[in-house]
Amino acid sequence: MELNLKRPLAFFDLETTGVNVSLDKIVEVSILKVSPGGKEESLTLRVNPEMPIPAESSMFHGIYDEDVKDAPTFRERAAEVAEFIGDSDLAGYNSNKFDVPMLMEEFLRAGVPFTLAGRAFVDVQNIFHQMEQRTLKAAYKFYCGESLENAHNAEADVRATYDVLKAQLSKYEGADFEDKHGNVSKPVVNDVQALHTFTNLSKPVDFAGRIVFDEDGDPSINFGKHKGKKVTDVFDVEPSYYAWMQNGDFPLYTKKVLEEIWTNYKNAKKTVKTAAVADKPEPKRVVKREEPKPITSDMLQQLQGKFKK
Repeated sequence: MELNLKRPLAFFDLETTGVNVSLDKIVEVSILKVSPGGKEESLTLRVNPEMPIPAESSMFHGIYDEDVKDAPTFRERAAEVAEFIGDSDLAGYNSNKFDVPMLMEEFLRAGVPFTLAGRAFVDVQNIFHQMEQRTLKAAYKFYCGESLENAHNAEADVRATYDVLKAQLSKYEGADFEDKHGNVSKPVVNDVQALHTFTNLSKPVDFAGRIVFDEDGDPSINFGKHKGKKVTDVFDVEPSYYAWMQNGDFPLYTKKVLEEIWTNYKNAKKTVKTAAVADKPEPKRVVKREEPKPITSDMLQQLQGKFKK
C-alpha cells in the first residue's frame, strides 16, 4: 500500500546512551524519508555522544564506546540531519514520548534551528496500543477467546491472569523469539524460572528500576548523574549519595535494598581494614641504652670502701 502523502514523511529512530532526555545523548540516528509518489531516501549516522555509553544501553542496541570513538559528534552533523528532514512530518515507534523530544534536545544543544511547528507526528506504537489494547480484558479475549466478566474485580482478575498464562504457554510452545542482537530462543516454556528471566529483561534490583544488575551481576545506579555506575563505586567517590537517597523521594523498597548494599559495603571495607592491620608486622621495640660514664677517682674510692674487709 502506498501512503497518501501531501508532503514527505520522515520515519526515524534513535539509539542513545540512555532514556533520560535531559542527560543522555544520541549514538545513532536513522531516517527513512518517504516523499509523495513513494520515493524513498535514507540517512543513517553514528555519532560520538561525548560521554561513556552505559553497559546496559550497549547490550540493548549493540553500540559500544569503541564503535563511536572516532565518529563525529551530533553537533558536527546536526545541520545535515536537519536539512535531510527538511519540512517533513515525523513518524516513529514510541517517537512522541522519546525520539522527538530527544532529537529536539540535541538540536538545541547544537544550536541548529529546527522547529516542530506545523508538522504532523505519527507514533506507530500508539496505533498498535490503541487498536490492540494491552489490558487484561484484551489479553483474556485474545488468548482465551472469551469476554472477561467482572473486569477489575480482584478475584476475577487473578483468575483471568492465571488462565491467560496457561493459554500463553500453549500458544507459544516451541515459538521462536529473536532479541535485538539477533539471538533466537524459545523463552516461553512451562518453567517459572525461565519465565522470570524472560519477563525481567531490565534485571531490576529494587523493582522500581532505580537500581539494576549490570552485566557483571553487580547492583548499579540506573538514573541521574551516576547512571551505569556500580553502587559500591559511587559509595567510594561520594559516600553522601547513600544519605541523599535515603532522605529523598524514593520508594521504601528501593531504600531497603540500598541499605542492604550499604551495610555489605561497610562490612567489606571493615574486613579489608582489619585484615590489613593483622598483616602489618609489629614495630620492633628499641631499647635505649645509656652511654657508660667515665670512671673517676671518686668512683674508685667508693668501690675500695665497699669491698674493704
